[in-house]
Amino acid sequence: MEVNIIGAGLAGSEAALQLAKRGIKVNLYEMRPVKTTGAHTTEKCAEFVCSNSLGSFDVTNASGLLKKEMELLDGELIKIAYDSRVPAGAALAIDREGFSKKVTEAIENNPNITLIREEIKEIPQGATIMASGPLTSPELAEEIKKFTKNDHLYFFDAIAPIVEADSINFDIAFWQNRYDKGDAAYINCPMNKEQYEKFYEILTNAPRIELKEFEKNAKFFESCLPVEVLASRGVDTLRFGPMKPIGLVDPRTEEENYAVVQLRQDDSAKTLFNLVGFQTNLKWGAQKEMIHSIPGLEEANIVRYGVMHRNTFINSPKVLNPTLQTRERKDLFFAGQLTGTEGYTESIASGLLAGINMARFVNGEDLLTLPKTTMLGALTQYITDPAHEKFQPINSNWGIVEKIELPKKERKNKKLKAELLSARSIETLSTIYKNQ
Repeated sequence: MEVNIIGAGLAGSEAALQLAKRGIKVNLYEMRPVKTTGAHTTEKCAEFVCSNSLGSFDVTNASGLLKKEMELLDGELIKIAYDSRVPAGAALAIDREGFSKKVTEAIENNPNITLIREEIKEIPQGATIMASGPLTSPELAEEIKKFTKNDHLYFFDAIAPIVEADSINFDIAFWQNRYDKGDAAYINCPMNKEQYEKFYEILTNAPRIELKEFEKNAKFFESCLPVEVLASRGVDTLRFGPMKPIGLVDPRTEEENYAVVQLRQDDSAKTLFNLVGFQTNLKWGAQKEMIHSIPGLEEANIVRYGVMHRNTFINSPKVLNPTLQTRERKDLFFAGQLTGTEGYTESIASGLLAGINMARFVNGEDLLTLPKTTMLGALTQYITDPAHEKFQPINSNWGIVEKIELPKKERKNKKLKAELLSARSIETLSTIYKNQ
């Protein structure tokens, strides 16, 4: 049996190499240079578009642990990344051109992979991995939309930052629904007039990320306007919008505050919360300053910054199993940013898992579902969790990993927590790989 892979980006290239080394023939389709995306600049496989960094390689960092897990699962692109490494402190930064060149050569020289420069406009029949990326061509995106039942393909303009619940200061923040209806589901960070004015000044003077040329024609819906755009309409606009204090009386003071920032649960484990109405296009450093100026979030651990750009991703919680196999069609898998994973490392990792599981499917073996005690398992289980009602992309972070119990006196020791979580994951993945 031959496997079709659509897209020779990071995820598609990794998946192809995983299948090929297991003796499975692969047809790897890449539309570049026949058709460009507006973001890529070469026709090479696994091209890095915006950055040359894969983030930290320290295993006590969430992204670093994910890299270690890829090594334990015998990932191919992570080897090439380390071979293409350039000095960048604790980060794994690569020679962008050199990396893509090596990946392309590995694919072109592999007798089990046929690289086909052709635009695919329909989901192929037969065993297929869709890894066409966030800039999937309009024609193919429409076909994916049909497969996922129309409302399961999303284009998003702006998303809000997410913080870890454990890092919120509940000496200031409080739980409450507006008008105190039902069980308290929102975390509220209150502001007095002075605090609000300071926050407003930071927000309205913060530098924004400049949109790329191919993003500038995007249409933005009123409900998705960045918070800084809303703020520019007047000093009280936010107080009558996402920060309105009406119906939110602090039970400790029995007073209605001048303004309130609400945070809403973002995962089923209640470890991650997003800032309601705070979709933004501010630069990340400015976002950090803005978030830390909010009372109760002074030391918040930000696991995802807000971004605004044209993007395409499927509603994975309704479409995929944690194995990255689609629920409706057993021989069809998705990988990469199309699944709702954010980041280069995450794209490669999802391609690795999709490649492993497609090989197992072809060989009639049980598919591999990684546990939430691992970073990759936590990530794939997060993006495929049916409990998500308003799914948005996310990258690797400690908030999604199954918790580990620490003695009370050590619960705030973040370094120890990360070390124990990493050790547990490495032990788990080592065992899984040995048993493959």
